[in-house]
Amino acid sequence: MEDSIHYSVEAGVALFTLNRPDQLNSFNPQMHQALMGFLKQAEKDESVRALVITGAGRAFCAGQDLNDRNISADQSMPDLGESIERFYNPLIKKITQINKPVIAAVNGVAAGAGANLALACDLVIAGKSASFIQAFCRLGLVPDSGGTWTLPRLVGSARAKGLTLLGDKLPAEQAEQWGMIWQCVDDEDLMTTAMGLAQRLATQPTAGLGYIKYAINASTEHSLAEQLDLERDLQRLAGRTEDYREGVSAFFDKRQPEFKGK
Repeated sequence: MEDSIHYSVEAGVALFTLNRPDQLNSFNPQMHQALMGFLKQAEKDESVRALVITGAGRAFCAGQDLNDRNISADQSMPDLGESIERFYNPLIKKITQINKPVIAAVNGVAAGAGANLALACDLVIAGKSASFIQAFCRLGLVPDSGGTWTLPRLVGSARAKGLTLLGDKLPAEQAEQWGMIWQCVDDEDLMTTAMGLAQRLATQPTAGLGYIKYAINASTEHSLAEQLDLERDLQRLAGRTEDYREGVSAFFDKRQPEFKGK
């Protein structure tokens, strides 16, 4: 099971490499289970303070492996909702709820659930040859893995409908121009950029970054009054962290802070 995901930790950064390159890193149950297992491991590991997800070979992730889908005319129709409930929804929830920053390093095509997996991450860095495809419409399906929630909030309703109804390829450079991703870089600079950013985040106040992530994600469901109350509550928690004390002390001492992520 572990072969479908390569997992390593170095300098506070957990690196997840989707490792089914011959299948364009498309998901099967084994890869789902391996990825979720390693995400839970990274979440509990206090030495991990930032996460990076990328793909092996020429693709980031092509979504669902259709070889696992039952579409024969002489058999009963599959329950695709069962797979979403069992695998995709928990995966997206874990990535968005984990209290550490998650970076997607998109190294090639990100299609279907693979595109929405990337967009669920906190920061998306893509190589110039990468692209995003909401391929669901080509099969008569509905975007899942949070696509119908994430896309309108990132690019607006008009562009979200265009991407999902037409299923056209969106190049990484255009995705950056639309504000759908954080940064587009030369292919050869992708992993250096992503890992450098992750290593920078790994030296910052991890608990505070987790609170920021939570607040931003919650804001879409809140009124201004509710969000102000949430900011108050999270600021109260942040003010009780060791990193806040270290940050203030370093400010007055005119030195670089040494955050511990606590």
